[in-house]
Amino acid sequence: MVRGGWEGHAPVAATELFVPHLEKHGFEVHRADSPAPYADADFMAGVDLVVQCYTMGTIERDELSGLEAAIRAGTGMAGWHGGIADSFRNSSDYLHLIGGQFACHPGKDPAAPGAGTQEHNFVPYTVTMLPEAADHPITAGITDFDLVTEQYWVLTDDYIDVLATTTQKIRPWDPWHREVTSPAIWTRRWGKGRIFVTTPGHSLDVLEHDSVRTVIERGMLWAAR
Repeated sequence: MVRGGWEGHAPVAATELFVPHLEKHGFEVHRADSPAPYADADFMAGVDLVVQCYTMGTIERDELSGLEAAIRAGTGMAGWHGGIADSFRNSSDYLHLIGGQFACHPGKDPAAPGAGTQEHNFVPYTVTMLPEAADHPITAGITDFDLVTEQYWVLTDDYIDVLATTTQKIRPWDPWHREVTSPAIWTRRWGKGRIFVTTPGHSLDVLEHDSVRTVIERGMLWAAR
């Protein structure tokens, strides 16, 4: 588990939520507060799964090269929200590896009270499951679900396998002119490795939502070597 970066996503508490699940399935969990272990090729060769919750921050060239090489060789990677989709903005190669990058989370009317607070960014939205999700081991049996939290607008490529989406509506104060649909849950194959990403997960209460938690728990197991 690599956790750190912006503290607003509670990286330590958030990752600790999932330690019992991983240990139950036989994992020995190592914790790091920076991406430095990625540069240790010998260590990474024995890592079956990277769970990353590291919002923003920076990554060094050797760290990213080590992470990419490990995934290419079969190490899995999993994460949620800004901990994986808004990590290491200094690196386009990291973006290429993950397949999606946080762009924004449009909030409430900027003229409404509370502008500038985190809560002002919490909006009601639906995570819509795609037909491909019906029998996927990460999402089987999960139906559309509603959240009130940050709704991520992400920039992606078409080399991701999308399991669920979310749609930004058009509101009177928004500058866009049609609805925008972004992936909310996706996977990506990279060499022999698997990558799992879900964009809900801003806070502990969201991570404890039944559907979100189930998707993350399954996604970690699916991604693991």
